[in-house]
Order: sequence, then structure tokens, then C-alpha cells
Amino acid sequence: MTKPRESQKGPIRLRRDQVDKSTTDQRLLDSRGTGGWVHTDPWRVLRIQAEFVEGFGGLAELGPAVSVFGSARTKKDDPMYGKGVEVGMALVRAGYAVITGGGPGVMEAANKGAVKAGGVSVGLGIELPFEQGMNKWVDIGINFRYFFVRKTMFVKYAQGFIVLPGGFGTMDELFEAITLAQTGKVTSFPIVLIGRDYWGGLVDWLRNTMLADGKIGPKDLDMIHVTDSVSEALALFKSLD
Repeated sequence: MTKPRESQKGPIRLRRDQVDKSTTDQRLLDSRGTGGWVHTDPWRVLRIQAEFVEGFGGLAELGPAVSVFGSARTKKDDPMYGKGVEVGMALVRAGYAVITGGGPGVMEAANKGAVKAGGVSVGLGIELPFEQGMNKWVDIGINFRYFFVRKTMFVKYAQGFIVLPGGFGTMDELFEAITLAQTGKVTSFPIVLIGRDYWGGLVDWLRNTMLADGKIGPKDLDMIHVTDSVSEALALFKSLD
């Protein structure tokens, strides 16, 4: 039997013909067409407020944590999946909970490592036009409708980011964290990229193009730490405790 279409809309699970043709974020951001959105947007504020309340309430007693990012497309036989498990285990052993986007790939790997090490594994999911779902290694799972609410939770409850190879979503989270640190919105917030071969070209471009052209300063580039070693990444976090 073919698995029916399904999606997660906040706390609501939808299947078959009940699956929306657009996401909540799309409907919020797309103001083209008729002016009906003028009358619905003020009410959306209450839903947005509710998401913040749910997130704050669910994570308020989490304790020290680190957010781990990376591709949902990473397969289990990819060395970076194993590295993600290693990261999750190492973080728990160092006294941190692990926060991910709750999906497959690297996110699943880090959540798995956290559980295997006996720690707390958090997944912050998001409503998408395609089904992703919460991986089975998540202990505390919160599903959001709005990306910006979810992003707040990633930063508010983390002492820093560890970023494994990923795509656009990973880059989005990475550069938002760098911007928050650069502008002083967050302090003592390590940002560690794991995978020198993967991230090397990006860091070279930042140094040879962005820095050389005066668009960032030397201290801005110093906020990013690149390594292949999980123990080296953890040593950086511990040095800032």
C-alpha cells in the first residue's frame, strides 16, 4: 500500500487531501493578489505569539546546550553521519544537551549520539511543503510553523553552534549566527565548522574576497573556527565556559 501524503502543521498532523498546498510561512510572506491578507495578518500575531510561548515553555529548563546543523540529505553510510553521532555523544559527555532541526541526515546523527550517550536530545522541526518529520532519536520535539520563531529557539537556548556539511538551510543558520555574533546580539558564542575540505573554499572566499575588499574585518573572520576534530571543537566550547 502506498504511503499517503502527510505533513505536520504546528501540532497538527495532516494526511491525504487535508495536506495544505502551501505552508504557513508562504501565506504570511506572500502578499500578492487580493488585499485579504490585511485582515488576517493581525490575527497571525496571536499564532506567532503562541509559538514563542510553546518554545520558551518547552525549553526553559533545558540547561546548557549546543545547536548542531548539517544536511538532511546526508546518508547513513556517509562519514559525516558518523561524525554527527560522534558530535552528539561528545557534547553530552561534556555536559551539554543537543539541539537540531529534528530531521534526517546529520540532524538525526547528532540526536542519535546524544541519546546513545544518555543525554537530552532536542528537535526543532518546521512545517515544509514536503514531508520531513521528526527523527526517532528526538526526546523533546517542537514543531514550528514559522522559521523566524524556530531560529530564535536555536540561538536562545544554545551556547554555540557546531556546523557540519550542509546546504542552503545550513548556510542560512550559519550566517545568521555569524551576524548575531558580529553585531553583539550574542556574546561568547562559538561557531565551529567541522569538515576542512567542505568548508575550506568558503572560508578562503571570505578571507580573500570579503575581507580583502573591506566588507568585513579580521575579527569577524576570527569568529569562525574550522576543524576536522570533534575533540578540538569541544575544547573551544569548554574554554569559554
